[in-house]
Amino acid sequence: MHMFKGLQKLRPAGRLLREVDANNLPRHVGIIMDGNGRWAKKRGLPRSAGHRAGAQNLKTITEFAGNMGIRYITAYAFSTENWKRPKEEVDALMQLLLEYLRDKEQLAGKNVTIRVIGDRSALSDEINHEIDVIEDYTKDRDGMVLYLAINYGGRQEIVKAVRELCEQVEAGALAPGDVTEEMLSQRVYTDDVPDVDLIIRPSGELRLSNFLLWQSAYSEFWFSDINWPDFSPRDFTQAILDYQNRNRRFGGV
Repeated sequence: MHMFKGLQKLRPAGRLLREVDANNLPRHVGIIMDGNGRWAKKRGLPRSAGHRAGAQNLKTITEFAGNMGIRYITAYAFSTENWKRPKEEVDALMQLLLEYLRDKEQLAGKNVTIRVIGDRSALSDEINHEIDVIEDYTKDRDGMVLYLAINYGGRQEIVKAVRELCEQVEAGALAPGDVTEEMLSQRVYTDDVPDVDLIIRPSGELRLSNFLLWQSAYSEFWFSDINWPDFSPRDFTQAILDYQNRNRRFGGV
């Protein structure tokens, strides 16, 4: 597993973009949108202001990545563990999510298909309705696909997939010895897209935090001390360049 602290001084984005190899782009990029609260604290603002700034930045990065040629992004918006945060912060996050789901162009940007992954049973009827609306509204677009991971946990996702396989075994439709990795891959939330090639985590933390555990078996990782609201297209470009400079052997020589 490669880990890179993307702390070096970045050159202007235009110059960096000219160095990107359009034939060697990651197909699927995962983003852990971390550091919103720290961004707000530095400015003497409530944590909710940081989450709002982070949501606005997602559109900026998504549109930039789509123009670059990235096909899939999965953004970690709210984890199964985030319910442990103070009720006031959770309520603010849910209200922000509702606002952005309703403001379709603000969230989706141009030609972006929105899909939501995670356990939707814990979300309000109002939020679930808006998820259905925005997924239907953007379903026929042919640009980037943005997966929003909401009430998502990698372990929960794997348990869900295993339960589905167990049900088939119990029904006699599948023998235990016939279970394959491919079968499990077909039952995770991102079953119809490639495994994640690159995971970006800003804010200085160096861990996955239960994000895309099954899909990240051979992912490259890019870490930075930049808080998510300050993460710029230039930073995204640097992450792509570092990805392209790595030798992905997938267990080979």
